[in-house]
Amino acid sequence: MKRSATAVWNGSLKEGHGKISTESNVLNNTQYSYKTRFEHGHGTNPEELIGAAHAGCFTMQLTAYLVEEGCTVDSIETKCDIDFQDGSVVGSYLSIVAKVNAITTDRFQALVTKAEQTCPISRLLNTKITSNATLVLA
Repeated sequence: MKRSATAVWNGSLKEGHGKISTESNVLNNTQYSYKTRFEHGHGTNPEELIGAAHAGCFTMQLTAYLVEEGCTVDSIETKCDIDFQDGSVVGSYLSIVAKVNAITTDRFQALVTKAEQTCPISRLLNTKITSNATLVLA
């Protein structure tokens, strides 16, 4: 299976602008620019997209592990903060709140760590990955 996205850039780095589109059309000529990446312009940026990918991938991986344990997952909300410094992604911080039944806090934390280390996007990123997870028993 392959998935694709396309980026088109016009102009110089600071004054130019680009558009990102995905095969699914979820992103369709979505604007990005120097301002959206380094300031507070309107549009997206690569780090935001990495954060979305990591949050989504991790959440699906954790769900799979919880279901394998016989748990019922009511909900998992994951926020991902990408730390971008000096031109490099230096960290990804996952903040998780999960509403799950039939699991101990220790086992839940172990599965969070396992998902943090094994989800495909975590494996793709060559950076420090950390997390803070809160379990709410359903």
